Amino acid sequence: MKNKTIARAMIAVMLAGSLPAMAQDRGYRDHRDDRAQERREERREYRQERREERREARRDYRDDRRDERQAYREGYRDARRGAGPRHDLYRGQRLPSAYHNRQYVVDNWRSHRLSAPPRGYHWVQVGGDYVLAAIATGIIASVLLNN
Repeated sequence: MKNKTIARAMIAVMLAGSLPAMAQDRGYRDHRDDRAQERREERREYRQERREERREARRDYRDDRRDERQAYREGYRDARRGAGPRHDLYRGQRLPSAYHNRQYVVDNWRSHRLSAPPRGYHWVQVGGDYVLAAIATGIIASVLLNN
């Protein structure tokens, strides 16, 4: 009987000694998994920050280019003379409604030494200048200055 008690005590001691080792191993694995998860989250945040930085850089670049184009257009426009009495009519703009009247349309373009207007366009005399404008929309396609 004494042998059985000793054997049971030995088994209990062996089991008790192995349980902390298994629990410690399990805890180590959980800790390792937590660290891996943290690293994945850090990489994801880093990639997201980099993506946002690239987006911001592209926005800045587009804004700079837009500002440069606008400054170039304004400077170019200041350096050249537009059509009309106030010299403010340029290609791509809409012809003022005052010039939509039939009295300004040039029907005899040959006698004014102008080329034939394309279909859908007509020549309009604005002061001493001529403007080729779309009939339907009034968008100016070409400007001839009478220097």
